[in-house]
Amino acid sequence: MRALVYGDVDLNIIDGSAIWAQSMTQGLAAAGCEATLLLKAPVTTDRLIAPLADAPGVTVRRPHEEGLVPEAGERGLTPDQAVELITRLDAEHGYDLVVVRGSRLAVAAAQSEQLTGRLWTYLTDVPQSVAGMTATAVSEISDIAVASRLLLCQTEELRGFLESSVPAACGKSVLFPPVVVTPEDVEGTGEPHQPLKLVYTGKFAPRWNTLEMTELPAALARRGVPAELHMIGDKVHRDSPEWARSMSRALESTDGLTWHGGKPRAEALRLSAQCDVGLSWRAPEMDASLELSTKVLELGALGLPVVVNRTPMHERLLGADYPLFAGEDADSVADALTLAADPELYGEAAERCRAAAADFSLERAAERLRGYLELACPQAPAGTDPQRPIKVVIAGHDLKFFTRLSEFLTSLPGLDVRVDQWESLRNHDQYRSRELAAWADVVICEWCGPNALFYAEHKRADQRLVVRLHRFELYAEWPRKLDIDKVDAVVCVSPYYASLTRELAGWPADKVVVLPNWVDVDQLDRPKLSGAEFTLGMVGIAPSRKRLDRGIEVLGALRRRDPRYTLAVKTKQPWDYWWVWNRPEEREYYERTYRTIQRDPLLAEGVVFDPFGPDVATWLRRVGFMLSTSDDESFHLAPAECAASGGVPAVLTWPGADTIYSGRWLHDSPAEMAEAIHAVVSEGRFDAARMAAKAEITQNYSLHRVCEMWTDLIVHGKVPAAEDSAGAATA
Repeated sequence: MRALVYGDVDLNIIDGSAIWAQSMTQGLAAAGCEATLLLKAPVTTDRLIAPLADAPGVTVRRPHEEGLVPEAGERGLTPDQAVELITRLDAEHGYDLVVVRGSRLAVAAAQSEQLTGRLWTYLTDVPQSVAGMTATAVSEISDIAVASRLLLCQTEELRGFLESSVPAACGKSVLFPPVVVTPEDVEGTGEPHQPLKLVYTGKFAPRWNTLEMTELPAALARRGVPAELHMIGDKVHRDSPEWARSMSRALESTDGLTWHGGKPRAEALRLSAQCDVGLSWRAPEMDASLELSTKVLELGALGLPVVVNRTPMHERLLGADYPLFAGEDADSVADALTLAADPELYGEAAERCRAAAADFSLERAAERLRGYLELACPQAPAGTDPQRPIKVVIAGHDLKFFTRLSEFLTSLPGLDVRVDQWESLRNHDQYRSRELAAWADVVICEWCGPNALFYAEHKRADQRLVVRLHRFELYAEWPRKLDIDKVDAVVCVSPYYASLTRELAGWPADKVVVLPNWVDVDQLDRPKLSGAEFTLGMVGIAPSRKRLDRGIEVLGALRRRDPRYTLAVKTKQPWDYWWVWNRPEEREYYERTYRTIQRDPLLAEGVVFDPFGPDVATWLRRVGFMLSTSDDESFHLAPAECAASGGVPAVLTWPGADTIYSGRWLHDSPAEMAEAIHAVVSEGRFDAARMAAKAEITQNYSLHRVCEMWTDLIVHGKVPAAEDSAGAATA
């Protein structure tokens, strides 16, 4: 596979963004790609490029030296020039993916139809606060998300914020943390020296507290701790000329400070390894950053403890009791460094940092990238010929439940997929539908409605017609009108509804098959927030058969035992659905239920309504138990998604529930459900329960497994055996 990497960064300057370009290229090469790194600026120092020169699978393109963009200035390519060059190189070499970094560059790349669908956009310089996420910013990031195959996010915090702010980012955002590559023969000594040697590497800027760091040798001397400060780097921010002059004077004339200037990365790491403690102390306004410092990880990988600000991200990385958290001023940092002079405490802090850095190795990055490559660029299914692909039509008025399957099928080299999007249940472009009916080898009708009747009427003898039937259509007129002899398979999502379909429609048993709903386990697999075991969840509470009243009954029983229990409800409100709110009995039900919540002090402070949206994976991080209290469901995906996220399903025994979920998650009443939840939490069994639930859902309903089942059906006409498709029955 061929990959192009371009960052809107100058690789002559050693900072996190330049190191990213180097490590991303190395990671793609290690993952098996032919990786081309395209430079922005003319090369004035090869400190970052030299390690790539002889790396297998890596090519470095130098636009200025090669004369690829004659009008390029000495400061480097503009975003527009870069995109024009990328598209030109892509036309020559046919890249499978194009990795870009830099928001201005990404906005320009998103406008290129040629690159759409193959962009892997690394997002860092985007708004990282609600106030900064303006309508313009949301619009630009939405355009980037739509044009990108993947959005690479450095941290879980950044991914969650983007998904909550930009709906188009949901389902495309994946983690790509910093990559740490250190020379094999470079390592710290494992114990502090006297004098204590402090080290800082990187740019010199006000918010990085680099001027304040120069006060540390004197502050430590006042505490009786001899110390030296070593600073490596040559980029001084000059937004404030006065500050830049002060910083330069401090570098040149501070007692106890050695300024090494800019160094190649390997040499900078060797110098750092000869020191004792790394510094990544920043101004308080940086605490809200959603990015993780590569320097912290690099120094940790060398075996050095690092002084960092106390933030939730650093607490998760190093532990809340990490001994070298910094305060806001130099004295607080000096106090922490005084502790680091103690060999025992030093060893503990160094081991914390080394262990934290282990998950950010080049090998781990290559493993992540191999998974993303498999996701974005799958192999052609056995039995297909990419030169003569199977022609597939997906037809329906509402394809939201089929979106990820459609994306997967579209990505397969052996299939040519086209969509017949109907305007509504009955309205469509008849000329386009007839044209697609004549073109297709396989037709998939999402919903057994007028679309299924149309394609059955126009089906050729050599075509296959697959109809996916939901609960909605089962009691409607269309199944009775469908010529079942023209249909090769009717797909239901659960064994119970398959059995009910055979009974009500009178169709041959072998025509009705079960292909379960899918659960995107990889997207949902995210670390739970602290206290998640006390948060119940419900997704979608309309119409009334979803039985919100039973959910608050469970909550009330739990809060009488422990007031930490809360219920988070992610939903549209019933009045947002005209067909619900216009029915008197539905309106009366919700008025009564909401009044119960308002008037009961135990409930009023324990229920939170969250807006409906696609950011379910982020929302689920705080949910420990997902309630399914409905009168009936065809599948009910929410408990399965919660299990995939590391939570626990809690399901009332609605008809067919036992064919989807194993008995350990089923309960006969709200009271029994509450009792079971509290027992899991109070007896310390939450982690064991959620691991069991996740394993069950992954085995039965993972997106990968369900996609394979659909591929077999489309390519080979193979339907799953009953024991393969009835997940809970085999769990």
